[in-house]
Amino acid sequence: MCFSAPASFTAAAVLLGLGTVTVRRAGSRRELPYAAIPLLFGVQQLLEGMLWLTFPDRAPLLNVALTHLYSFFSHVLWPIYVPLAALALESVRWRRRVLVAIAVAGALVGLYLLAMLVKLPITARVVGQHILYDSPHFYVMTTMALYLIGTCASLMVSSHRRVAAFGVAAFVSAIAAYMFYATWFISVWCFFAAVLSFIVLWQFREPRARLAVP
Repeated sequence: MCFSAPASFTAAAVLLGLGTVTVRRAGSRRELPYAAIPLLFGVQQLLEGMLWLTFPDRAPLLNVALTHLYSFFSHVLWPIYVPLAALALESVRWRRRVLVAIAVAGALVGLYLLAMLVKLPITARVVGQHILYDSPHFYVMTTMALYLIGTCASLMVSSHRRVAAFGVAAFVSAIAAYMFYATWFISVWCFFAAVLSFIVLWQFREPRARLAVP
C-alpha cells in the first residue's frame, strides 16, 4: 500500500470513531487511558494527513509546526503514555512494580527525545512515496531499546491477555516496519501501530474480556 494523505485521513477518521467507542465502553477511570489509545492515534494520523498537504513547499511554516506536533506523539507521548495506561489497568502487585520501572524508563527516553526535538529540530520530507522524518539524536540503539520497552514491553507485561496481545502485535509490527521500511520507520510503524490499535476494542468488547490472567 502506498501511504498518502488519503490513507492518513482515512485512518484518522476510522480511529477517531473507534476511539470514541472504546472510551465510552471504559467501565472505570483506570480503563480510560488505555481506551483512549485509538483516539490519540487518530489525532496523530490526522496531523500526518495535514502534513502531507504541505508538500512540496506549499506551506513551509505549517510544515514545521505539523512535523513537530506529529513528532511529539511519535517521540515523546507514546513511551511515556503507554506504560502509564498499562499501569492504570494492572492489579497484580509484581506486575505493577515492573510497570513502574518501565514507566520510569519510558519517561526518561520520552524526555530525552523531547530535548533532542528542541535542540536538534526534526524535519520531514517525502521520499519514495513515504514521509521521511530526519530525527537526529545520540545513543540510537539505547534510545530505541528503551522506546520499545516503554511502548511494547509495558503492554506485554499486562495480566490482561488482550492488552498483552496488543503489545506483541506492536512489537512484531516494529520489526516488520524496520525490516521493510527502515528509511521511513517512524511514519510506517506509527501507521501500523495505529491500525493495530483495533485490538483495544477487543479488550472492551465484552465484560469477560477484561479478566486478567490467573
